Amino acid sequence: MKVSFEWGPTGKCFDSKSPPFKVSGVPTGTAKLGFDMKDLDAPDFYHGGGKVDYSGASEIPYGAFRYKGPCPPTKHRYRFIVKALDAKGKELAKATAAKSFP
Repeated sequence: MKVSFEWGPTGKCFDSKSPPFKVSGVPTGTAKLGFDMKDLDAPDFYHGGGKVDYSGASEIPYGAFRYKGPCPPTKHRYRFIVKALDAKGKELAKATAAKSFP
């Protein structure tokens, strides 16, 4: 499985809408995609993530889930971990993508 994202319309601070994602190679049987964001420069800050129903589409739109958006004092590096989950919540695959913000 592969994942990528762009910050797109994500605003600095107080934007709780997730950025848009592209996924490929998602395993058959995937019911949900789970997202979790980590600030690689402030690893103790919890940004959270969310889960979205997976319909087979390769694009997950801006605002598909809510989380604590980026609000760094200077440029920080962020990594999303995306998990493909079956209907019972079992992990089928995992992928990561990272970018700096702003």
